[in-house]
Amino acid sequence: MKRKNIHFYFLNIGHFLDHLFVLIFATAVLKLALDWNLSYAELLPYATPGMIAFGLGAIPAGWIADKWRRDGMMQVFFIGIGIASIACSFATTPREMAVGLFAVGCFAAIYHPVGIAMVVQGRAKTGMPLAINGVFGNLGVAAAPLLTGALLDFYDWKWAFIIPGIFSIAIGIAYSFFLKAGDQEALYPSEGSAVKGSAVSIDRNVIVRVFGVIFLTTALGGIIFQSTTYALPKIFEIRLHEMATSLTLVGVWSAFVFAMAAFAQLVVGHLVDKHSIRTIFAIVTATQAVLFVIMINLFGAPALLISLAFMLVVFGQIPINDVLVGRVAKSEWRSRAYAARSFVTFSVMSFTLPSIAWLLNNRDTFDWAPEHWDQFAIVFVILAIAAALIFLLVLQLPKVAAITGVQPQPAK
Repeated sequence: MKRKNIHFYFLNIGHFLDHLFVLIFATAVLKLALDWNLSYAELLPYATPGMIAFGLGAIPAGWIADKWRRDGMMQVFFIGIGIASIACSFATTPREMAVGLFAVGCFAAIYHPVGIAMVVQGRAKTGMPLAINGVFGNLGVAAAPLLTGALLDFYDWKWAFIIPGIFSIAIGIAYSFFLKAGDQEALYPSEGSAVKGSAVSIDRNVIVRVFGVIFLTTALGGIIFQSTTYALPKIFEIRLHEMATSLTLVGVWSAFVFAMAAFAQLVVGHLVDKHSIRTIFAIVTATQAVLFVIMINLFGAPALLISLAFMLVVFGQIPINDVLVGRVAKSEWRSRAYAARSFVTFSVMSFTLPSIAWLLNNRDTFDWAPEHWDQFAIVFVILAIAAALIFLLVLQLPKVAAITGVQPQPAK
């Protein structure tokens, strides 16, 4: 196997671990609520410092990577996030856990501006590589509730942080040896003829307009992604009834939905390389809005099926904005462009958790909602509105070949 292919797998494992670590607490909190005699809504906001670090840390991580070495930052990521996760296992109070999660967030912030920039470097077509990388990220999302739920039922919540931490440190050491074992320059294709030959000069006003759409859709998409991935285990615990009678079953169903939905990125990645990204983006977001409306008051097996459906289009949206950034941003400032997008995403996501907690604690505030709606019904109403707004923003993308990916037909 070529070194650059092995390197690509290291980057994919990194994306897997990045999302795994960020979501361990999302399932562990179900057991911590019992051990620490606090409610789910009371504990959830303690994840906020980690999510803030996840967002704010992207900016310096991208800057350092562009000025120093991207592969060096990946070594820091693997080893640092492993140590931070293990540190979480020593928490004895919610505040100590918040400090540990903050450290996890600081190191987790490295991956998206650095790893994704490395994935697209030197590639003319970025849809499928980003989709494959995205699948690994979402498999990390899927593994988090499955691994954590099983460890909560059979061992202790501490091991949910320790075992992945040890694994990440081992991967970091292996990655360091891999980099030292061969020519590093061969790992990074130059922005050569494949890219330059297909490059199209893009007007500055078009770039500004595209990044405006990217950042706004990223912000709204962050609300949707965080709400669905973080809250899904709790939603299943409440709405699946006899289908989810233990934390292991909650984890199994959550992992099943996340794992199946992850592969939607492969389909979307292929489509955006072949068809107009504007059209694909619009279809994905319109579908999200419809499914969230259907999910408002759904329980049992139908809720499981619609959850799978909406996670397919939530995960399917992930590579689209990354492809847009890759088409517009030049290599020398691409890490910073991805850092800015990550900053927007995870900053918004950091405020999503306390907002969900507030909604869960203040269901009675929404007196316009039917009494038979549970607290998550309001969440799905908000998500439907967010998806509809993204759809309207996507329609503002300019119909420029360099952006849409659709080349104009030559005149006959």
